[in-house]
Amino acid sequence: MCGIVGFVGNTKNNKKIIKNMADRINHRGPDGEGYYINDDIALGHKRLSIIDLKGGAQPMFSYDDRLVIVFNGEIYNYKELKEELKEYTFNTNSDTEVILNGYLKWKEEMPKHLRGMFAFAIYDKEEDIVFCARDYFGIKPFYYYENNKTFMFASEIKAFLEHPDFKKEMNEEVLSSYLVFGFNPREESFFKGVKELKPGCTLTYKDGKINVKRYFEIDFNTKKDGYDKAVDNIVNVMDESVKYHMVSDVEVGSFLSSGIDSSYIVSLAHPDKTYTVGYENKKYSEIEYAKDLTDKLGITNKSKIITKEEYFNVLNDTIYHMDEPTEDPAITALYFVAKIASEDVKVVLSGEGADEFFGGYNYYREEVDYQFYNKIPYFLRHTASKFFSLFPSMRGVNFIVRRGEKVENAYVGVSPVWGKNEINKVLKKKEKFRASDITGKFLDKFKTRDNLTKMQAIDLNCWLVKDILKKGDRMTMAHSIEARVPFVDKEVFKIASSLPTEYKVNKTNTKVALRDAAKKVIPTEAYKKKKLGFPVPIREWMKEEDVYSDIKSKFNSDFANEYFNVKYLNKMLDNHVSGKKDNYRKLWSVYVFLKWHQIFFEN
Repeated sequence: MCGIVGFVGNTKNNKKIIKNMADRINHRGPDGEGYYINDDIALGHKRLSIIDLKGGAQPMFSYDDRLVIVFNGEIYNYKELKEELKEYTFNTNSDTEVILNGYLKWKEEMPKHLRGMFAFAIYDKEEDIVFCARDYFGIKPFYYYENNKTFMFASEIKAFLEHPDFKKEMNEEVLSSYLVFGFNPREESFFKGVKELKPGCTLTYKDGKINVKRYFEIDFNTKKDGYDKAVDNIVNVMDESVKYHMVSDVEVGSFLSSGIDSSYIVSLAHPDKTYTVGYENKKYSEIEYAKDLTDKLGITNKSKIITKEEYFNVLNDTIYHMDEPTEDPAITALYFVAKIASEDVKVVLSGEGADEFFGGYNYYREEVDYQFYNKIPYFLRHTASKFFSLFPSMRGVNFIVRRGEKVENAYVGVSPVWGKNEINKVLKKKEKFRASDITGKFLDKFKTRDNLTKMQAIDLNCWLVKDILKKGDRMTMAHSIEARVPFVDKEVFKIASSLPTEYKVNKTNTKVALRDAAKKVIPTEAYKKKKLGFPVPIREWMKEEDVYSDIKSKFNSDFANEYFNVKYLNKMLDNHVSGKKDNYRKLWSVYVFLKWHQIFFEN
């Protein structure tokens, strides 16, 4: 795991600029650094040494000196690929050199051969071209920006702040979608002009032109081979994936919560060390469940209770490392679990991706639980939805509103924050928000598929990439450790995407087939436990005077008054504190945005 930076453009002080850009993300790779600089291009690399500790330094050159690469990630099938590339010379045992020789053989088709997580840039001296790629599901980040005939890229946006051609401006256009989704779901970032290369895409920069192509796209090819065979397929592919993800020249540990996902991985990998965090309030803690599993497996579990004071003391740090505002309160929990893991290991396994791949969210069960309601003609459900959308949000009303809209018009993910009708109440600038403007592009090929498939397509392209995987990468990198996600693997996805709906959700559970696969190896009942994730007691903390006062001061700042209906926010905050309505996620989303702006634009 590393940090990469680079730019193309004839700029004075190239050496100093590329060094400053790399230093800004030094946390991604404190073990070493390297640079390649000529009159037109500068590449920088910060290394976290995991594989081939002595020979894997970057930037790395191809054996014929034609190519130079900066690479962030791990290629798990690099040994097999090395066998396929026998006609080329190898000078190291690193996975990086496999990418270089793979490009010499397969050119732009090369990423299709890789199994792993990756973001890289290759400079071809002969063609005078920069070829970049990002992995299939977006585990590793890649941002790019162009201004004043300068093209630049980096693992994190903050690196651009060190380049004189970077013009730091807030992109107001993404604010409304952030409030609805709880994260920025767009290709464009909160920094004007900065874009995120989409997962499964390559980017070529030549003669001052950017060309983005897709080499992988989410798809579902349902097969009804029989339930037992489906479970066996999951068993086999997960066993294989975990073994690949354990390949390392340094020790590998694992995060561990109380649920099936991390419990399954830990039971397969059997690492010596696992890590868990929790809170003093027992309903927000998973420590006891994790300890029960590790006791039965005979391995170590290190845990930490996070206090309110500790949580808020590092909040600015977590927001800074995320680059963009993200509402998810669990980000800080990941920060702490990564911190305690970093005291022992450089690599950790984590359970991200299982819910999106195998149908793990309770929201998905509505497709089974409320089939009777879906039998009502759509025009009647839609009419009822329009009528009840005029009423205040509450259980029952929300159900009628939700079930009267088509997935492609209304669904924004498993964890939406502000409703589309609320946006114009809280924002001063009136907007007509349409979820389909963002999610519609992911659904073109799924128009005739069932609702669960459509929801998974949206969550795999939005929620998984922009929240789940992003916070996993940023919070582990904040402490200079590498997170590996065995569920988010192209071979695992082949199996998961072939499962029919009834193998994912039924009237009694979610992740149905995955749970039956997991219970073969998990020695506790974690395989059937309801999902908790990393729950955080924010809703209770908001009612305490110190937190309440800080949030209220942010809401009443001059900057907040530029964008928000401050009177409306204050009323929502007071209603939450008095217990009239649980508004914590909506309030938290605004609070995080205001703190983000303060960190990047005011400080």
